[in-house]
Amino acid sequence: MLRQIRKKVEAGERIDANEAAFLLRDADLLDLAAGAQTLRYRHNPEERVTFVVDTNLNYTNICDAYCSFCAFYRTDPNDPSAYTYTVEQIMNKIARAADKGVTTVLMQGGLNSDLPLDYYTQMVSETVRRFPSVTPHYWSAPEIMKMCEVSGRPISGVLQALWDAGQRTMPGGGSEILSNRVKREISRFAPKNTVDQWTKVHEEAHRIGFQTTATMMYGHVEDDQDIIESLEHIRRVQDLAQEGPGGFTAFIPWSYKRENTALGKKVEAEAGANRYIRIIALARIFLDNIPHVQASWFSEGRKTGQIALQFGADDFGGTLFDENVMLAAGFYNRTNLDEVKELIREAGFAPAQRTTRYELVPADESNRKNVPAAAASSG
Repeated sequence: MLRQIRKKVEAGERIDANEAAFLLRDADLLDLAAGAQTLRYRHNPEERVTFVVDTNLNYTNICDAYCSFCAFYRTDPNDPSAYTYTVEQIMNKIARAADKGVTTVLMQGGLNSDLPLDYYTQMVSETVRRFPSVTPHYWSAPEIMKMCEVSGRPISGVLQALWDAGQRTMPGGGSEILSNRVKREISRFAPKNTVDQWTKVHEEAHRIGFQTTATMMYGHVEDDQDIIESLEHIRRVQDLAQEGPGGFTAFIPWSYKRENTALGKKVEAEAGANRYIRIIALARIFLDNIPHVQASWFSEGRKTGQIALQFGADDFGGTLFDENVMLAAGFYNRTNLDEVKELIREAGFAPAQRTTRYELVPADESNRKNVPAAAASSG
């Protein structure tokens, strides 16, 4: 089986689900490195690893999804820890980030039924108007579905409204594991957050012209087959996207953090470094139509993030200095921009700043401001 897979990789042929299952379950971890790096250099031949200067802002933590893996959300608006920021308050936060050199703002929050569609469109248009150097990388698929619910518009109508407001990219959050069996187990919101809905949101976004990312949060109640199913869904959506103007720019996996979450009672232990490296390598081999695979030292640790760069990853995430979702799960991992660059160099690559769309930023521009940041997955 391994020889068969190697021949396919070398010939530029696609591996199937059975071969992916073998790599995930049975192949020696080191045997994955060669195939993954072959695909990595086929997509990105230069000896460099990219990163983005960004931040992650959360506009509300009020949410009616009741996801058992999340420690961030609040259900009662009267809870002292509950909040919903106005557009102006968010603009003030973006202004501070822009002053520090941030070029991308990733915006995600709870599913708040009290927020109308024009709250979201105004957030986009004001960001574009006031901060032309900042890319609004806003809203996950479940948030798009919430906008459809409150506005009565179809997915295409909501996405077109965001496009008309100036949005061009979108994060891949809300996928978790693209298996309806898993979704039913980890979220009460599952009937409204199906694999089909996540898929439709991204397919429609790609048709309009959005560039999005694909993500996967593993290490909870899924099994190996669920992971393969997730990767198959992502690859299929990207196949369709290649016929149009949009598509996935990157695949970003991370492991579930159990502290302070209801689901944590069902999970005996969090997934370790070996599992993460194996998933990174498998993703690079299986997702042959996605240009980038992102390593996350933020969620997996510095050394693990560096090792992932030897197993198919070509991007090191972003300089997220404001991050609250992982923090709510008791996970606090921080560094600064200089250390991000040094970690990349230590792994044997040249660090290169990029935009949300994975376009390289000229060196003279990337060195203008040094951001005292916390590097993390950019979504």
